[in-house]
Amino acid sequence: MSNEYKLDTKRRRFLRTLAGLIGGIGGVVSAWPFVRMMMPSARAQAAGAPVEVDLSKIELGGMIREEWRGKPVWIVRRTPQMLESLRESESQLRDPVSDFSEQPQYTKNPHRSIKPEYLVLVGICTHLGCSPTFRPDVAPEDLGEQWPGGFFCSCHGSRFDLAGRVYRSVPAPKNLEVPPYRFADADRIIVGESEDSA
Repeated sequence: MSNEYKLDTKRRRFLRTLAGLIGGIGGVVSAWPFVRMMMPSARAQAAGAPVEVDLSKIELGGMIREEWRGKPVWIVRRTPQMLESLRESESQLRDPVSDFSEQPQYTKNPHRSIKPEYLVLVGICTHLGCSPTFRPDVAPEDLGEQWPGGFFCSCHGSRFDLAGRVYRSVPAPKNLEVPPYRFADADRIIVGESEDSA
């Protein structure tokens, strides 16, 4: 073998390697716009971001609405009477201890919350996705004498107590969802961040 042939082999190997690298770089550059198109926009990322809620603006017995991930989130500040009514209605509930409903493990208790006074729920009925109304009034004429207060879905008549637990014999199959949340301090919660991850 001549030296000329050996030089050719090295040159060919070098040129193949160089062509492969240039082709790979070109492939990445041409694929980048497609990859970037599939990434969520800044607006979409912000929509999924945790939401801070000031609890000091909620009156005792009142409710405020916030939005998290495009869903309505309700925060209710329950009175001692509202909390007492939770025990009275347990025998009428489909899932009183939330065995079959979505909620963080740290809210798996009769009041379905970290602190009994504050209830945090996703305001979407578990039947067909309507938004129930907050009906804290006891025994209103349209809901009957047995109504202890809670949430009523006028779309198909589903009823939930003041912990978002579903009554028996209504279309909704499960309790209202409790989203992940944590207390940042005594007057603020962060919806979208778990108490476990704090």
